[in-house]
Amino acid sequence: MNYFLTEEQEMIKELAARIADEKIAPVALEYDREGKFPRDIIKYLADSDLCGVYIEEKYGGLGGGVLEMALVVEELSRACGGIALAFAGTGLGAFPIILFGTDEQKNKYLPDIAAGKKLAAFALTEADAGSDAAGIRTTAVADGDHYILNGTKQWITNGAEADIYTVIACTNRSKGARGFSAFIVEKGTPGLSFGKKEDKMGIRASSTCELIFEECRIPKENLLAREGMGFIVAMKTLDRTRPGVAAQALGIATGAFNAALKYSKEREQFGQPISSFQAVQHMLADMAIQIEAVRCLVYQTCRHIDSGAKNISKEAAMAKVFASDTAMRVTTDAVQIMGGYGYMKEYPVEKMMRDAKITQIYEGTNQIQRNVIALELIKESTRE
Repeated sequence: MNYFLTEEQEMIKELAARIADEKIAPVALEYDREGKFPRDIIKYLADSDLCGVYIEEKYGGLGGGVLEMALVVEELSRACGGIALAFAGTGLGAFPIILFGTDEQKNKYLPDIAAGKKLAAFALTEADAGSDAAGIRTTAVADGDHYILNGTKQWITNGAEADIYTVIACTNRSKGARGFSAFIVEKGTPGLSFGKKEDKMGIRASSTCELIFEECRIPKENLLAREGMGFIVAMKTLDRTRPGVAAQALGIATGAFNAALKYSKEREQFGQPISSFQAVQHMLADMAIQIEAVRCLVYQTCRHIDSGAKNISKEAAMAKVFASDTAMRVTTDAVQIMGGYGYMKEYPVEKMMRDAKITQIYEGTNQIQRNVIALELIKESTRE
């Protein structure tokens, strides 16, 4: 289907696809098995000028937006959702700076991110603050020209591998969510340390760990926006990165479908390829229908956001829910089509099924996303 991508967008998609096929696919199972972080893949992305596709040209990027980021994530995830997350997780950490950073902050941090020299991470989740993001306990106390951070962030993508962290902390407990603020914290800052690397079900090539802040002093100029804006910074960021999760799910689903389709033409039973059996044909048809529908929604959502639309929470949530639920269905069906082989770790769909599951969970579980969608629908109907 023609999605009317620009010439530059087509080039971005083709470059990412080439890296996925030539550099990621051959090592995906190894990186998953060993939990190896893809530093070498990041270098390929940097050499291809893909690390900054969503960053303005004046900061060293290509000047694209959410759609360009999604195109890269989709293609990389087709080969490995975990490896793609090093790129996507950096986008999540960079968007608070893109959206709310001062010129000084942007000039300081974005060029190195755009060049692939530094990775970023986003620190919101805590042990008791997952779906209830307003329940965070990490504190930031003003002390002269500094803030002092104390607390622990959990399940942070890019974990100890990142160089730049955007951290949401409480500056005024009495104000609830309006008492949260956002900060930029650099790796190597005294008082910042890391917990163990998590041993995960899927996306195992992605590094996930705790960030521990113990009397961590950061300069006041590292405050993003202003005090009390932290919750807004987090929500506005997630509205723009949830389509990235949708693109990751889309890529995983596409990779699983391609593997199942190829296998169905090669695997023979009862003297003929299983692709000749109507039961398998119907599964393949349904998989293809769902994937194309997801791609339509994801691309259009990205374009809607990049157009400067103000109210995007509903659309971002819809894309994330539909894409991740589809990825789970498609990868499960891919395993089913491949039968016993699909269940074996030496074949890619077993891994893709494990990778797909997290897309229904992180950046807001799909149950929470449905709450967001419903509340926005009710608000819209009330305004009418």
